[in-house]
Amino acid sequence: MLWRTGVDRARAWLVRLLTATLLACGVAYAQPLKPDREQPIHLEADSGTFDDAKKTAVFTGNVVLTQGTLTIRADRLVVTQSTDGFQRGVAYGDPASFRQKRQGTDEWIEGWAKRMEYDSRTETLELFEDARMRRGQDEVRGSYISYNAQTELFRVLGSVKGESTGGGSSGRVRAVIQPKSRDGEERASGRPR
Repeated sequence: MLWRTGVDRARAWLVRLLTATLLACGVAYAQPLKPDREQPIHLEADSGTFDDAKKTAVFTGNVVLTQGTLTIRADRLVVTQSTDGFQRGVAYGDPASFRQKRQGTDEWIEGWAKRMEYDSRTETLELFEDARMRRGQDEVRGSYISYNAQTELFRVLGSVKGESTGGGSSGRVRAVIQPKSRDGEERASGRPR
């Protein structure tokens, strides 16, 4: 009887080990995660107003929107939906911010501005007034930044005469771009790897 119990324990242990191994292999071969735009949107705010007739929602007070790897923080967020299902969001803050992992990389892109507008149809993000974006170690600042997520094209403008640019800036576009080696890695000590 003792021998049988020992065999049963060994068999149960082996089954658990094989199950754990198969689960680990299943995770390794799983399909990649859906892009952020295909993930559900989660919203938190102090208050919200929904107008179904106008397809508009307004969230105010400590607004936090998450969708996959995307996080937007704002004082106020206005979201409208077109008849064909595309959304347009306008975030206001001092500053409003966003952070999102770039698809297929370990790199994050972040941005800050007093007003941010996102159009899901064109996948374009516009930052207005004291605008700043950072991708990895690279950073760009200006009065206005437009970023197209499909083409990864940035457009940056300095301030209009008399407009604040924050931080005592002269109103010109400012950028910091880290050197990369020919194989795309950052250089160490000024020498390619």
